[in-house]
Amino acid sequence: MENNMFGPPTIRPADGWRDYELLDATGGFRLERWGEVLLQRPDPQVIWQDARYSDQWQNVDAIYHRSEKGGGSWEYRRKLPERWEIGYRDLTFIVSPTGFKHTGVFPEQAANWDLYDKLIRGAKRPVKVLNLFGYTGGATLACLAAGASVTHVDASKGMVAWAKENAAASGLADRPVRWMVDDCQKFVAREQRRGSFYDAVIMDPPSYGRGPGGEIWKLEEAIWPLLAQVVAVLNDHPLFFAVNSYTTGLAPGVAGYMLGRLLPGKCGGTVHSGEIGLPVAATGGVLPCGSTAVWMGSLQGG
Repeated sequence: MENNMFGPPTIRPADGWRDYELLDATGGFRLERWGEVLLQRPDPQVIWQDARYSDQWQNVDAIYHRSEKGGGSWEYRRKLPERWEIGYRDLTFIVSPTGFKHTGVFPEQAANWDLYDKLIRGAKRPVKVLNLFGYTGGATLACLAAGASVTHVDASKGMVAWAKENAAASGLADRPVRWMVDDCQKFVAREQRRGSFYDAVIMDPPSYGRGPGGEIWKLEEAIWPLLAQVVAVLNDHPLFFAVNSYTTGLAPGVAGYMLGRLLPGKCGGTVHSGEIGLPVAATGGVLPCGSTAVWMGSLQGG
């Protein structure tokens, strides 16, 4: 394996939003605008105790408080709709604060949605995408809008239903997509036995989770065998393979190294790894929000 196959580490900001904005971040919290709604949410990455530069902290509509017993709850300063919509480029997402502080959208992932769009449109051929741990469908929608067909897999029936609603809200319900409520490992194993192959794979595995049958998922133990298993369902001329992670101990280069060991020897191409983040409006900095490693086929020029 050539040493020059790895690109330099980078941080890519999701700077194309209009309906979402990270207004400020300090003291363990983010101050975010979701359409017309201001939310204050805890973030373990925000370890600095800087001044609050935005004057919008006093106008927050809801604050998420963590519980010492795990989980947490929302404190509402004013009555909010249970759900509302925000847009990113031509995509529409339904936002709803959940009991686990999340809203159904990870806005930093827009940096990856733009990359998938570019790669699929640039391929100039039909592209079949496998999106594992697909959550509420941000990556699925981006790939459908770019012209790909997608198989969306998630173990949560509720998340798959939410993804379907996002597709309908984005005018993509009639695009070629399979919605699968299934354990990702078991699904890939069946696809391999069936001889189903894909041009591209997107994986956003959790640090810890359970499948629909109670199967336990631990990232550190499961990620390598799953990656090796998924590589087997790539076709002979794959386009890209992306792995996202929010696990603190998994550095971007670790996922990149694994892809580098599994893919270039078989398919050529190059691996790029780095962080994705959100611009902080009040300071001009970028908040790191997760890591991504992407293998791109040689037809993409690395």
